[in-house]
Amino acid sequence: MRAPCRAAAVALLSAAAVGCGDTGGLRGAGAAPTAVSPARLWPELPPASSPAFDLGEVDTEVVEGVAVPGGDIRAVDPAAVVRAEITAHPEEYRGDRAPYRETVRRMGDCAGGGEDGRDGATTGCPLLAPYYRDLTGDGRDDLTLGFRLLPEDLTAVRVYTVDGDRHRLTRVMAYDDALSGVELAGRSVIVRSPSEVAGYEYRLQWTWDPDQRAMLLTHDEMLRTGHPRSTPSTPSTRPAPSATSSADAR
Repeated sequence: MRAPCRAAAVALLSAAAVGCGDTGGLRGAGAAPTAVSPARLWPELPPASSPAFDLGEVDTEVVEGVAVPGGDIRAVDPAAVVRAEITAHPEEYRGDRAPYRETVRRMGDCAGGGEDGRDGATTGCPLLAPYYRDLTGDGRDDLTLGFRLLPEDLTAVRVYTVDGDRHRLTRVMAYDDALSGVELAGRSVIVRSPSEVAGYEYRLQWTWDPDQRAMLLTHDEMLRTGHPRSTPSTPSTRPAPSATSSADAR
């Protein structure tokens, strides 16, 4: 009788083992594609020693004429910051042939202080609501500012920080484009722009670099949105990332 009992016990244990394997065991996913190493093209070409184009990777600028009371960037008037840029770059804003001449005219609708008139969606003011977040990692807020570039269908995105020693307002990022969205994530500013290709968008990520003391363009991608659509009437201009080069296509 012991032999049949042992056989029955083995059968029960085998069934239990099979059951556990079915619920948590590994399963094959099929054949994996063969890995292909990168192929270096034209190895005889000597490596370049300098860039062919200036993309303004480290394009910082001290904002003249705008005080930072107590070194607190929240005490800075955003409208005064935009007016300072207009003064510093008259070729972009002043005159009947300036590409963003309408922005200057609309700035008269912006309030000099407080929250009123900062959102161009509800008034004629081209200035959008300011956002404050520590993007440089020094424990203090920085200013992310946006304003409409009129009559073009473009938006300026700017990031400002404060020089801790001199309490000077410094622009550490400048980018102009037709936008579909802007996000802040960690030490980065992510800009999304419509593409000429239906169902895709451009996505650029600017990240604070402590060595350069500036926001650097660390990612520039063309990604599928998953929602095919017709070609936009005002696609991204893909300008070089600087404050005064939005008319130049990359």
